[in-house]
Amino acid sequence: MRRLRRKIKQDAELDITSFMNLMIVLVPVLLLSLVFSQVRILNLQLPVNSESQENTELNDAPKVLELIVNEEGFVINYPSGVLLTELNKQQGEYPYLQLSKYLQDLKLTFQQQGIEKSDILLLLAEDTEYQTIVSTMDTVRSFKAVVAANLVDAELFPNISLGDAPE
Repeated sequence: MRRLRRKIKQDAELDITSFMNLMIVLVPVLLLSLVFSQVRILNLQLPVNSESQENTELNDAPKVLELIVNEEGFVINYPSGVLLTELNKQQGEYPYLQLSKYLQDLKLTFQQQGIEKSDILLLLAEDTEYQTIVSTMDTVRSFKAVVAANLVDAELFPNISLGDAPE
């Protein structure tokens, strides 16, 4: 009688050492490149003290561009207290596009007269919403312009100060 010899099959071992080495390197690299949150910082300037303006001569005092944000809309004054224009709300929304266009024209006028103006004073009503403040700050800081077939942010009035609106 012949005995049949059967080969005993052994399970093949998987060598995953190289794969584990790859994962050890790849996981931290991917985690470091991941953006969890983005932080934006808006720089603000302190408003000029009105008492110090009264003590200086009127000709030497810098003229302040004011933007009053209230429940009716926007009021633009230049110099301080002298009305330039009023932009009223339309259907309950602030007219940010009109504000941007008016400030672009105003900036061009300043440049034509040789006035270097990069600061603006936002005077906010007491019950102004946070989103309204941020949207207004974004509108007065810059505008989108096309330069050499590229869309860029052109500067308007980047130095923003905050204050309380007159009643």
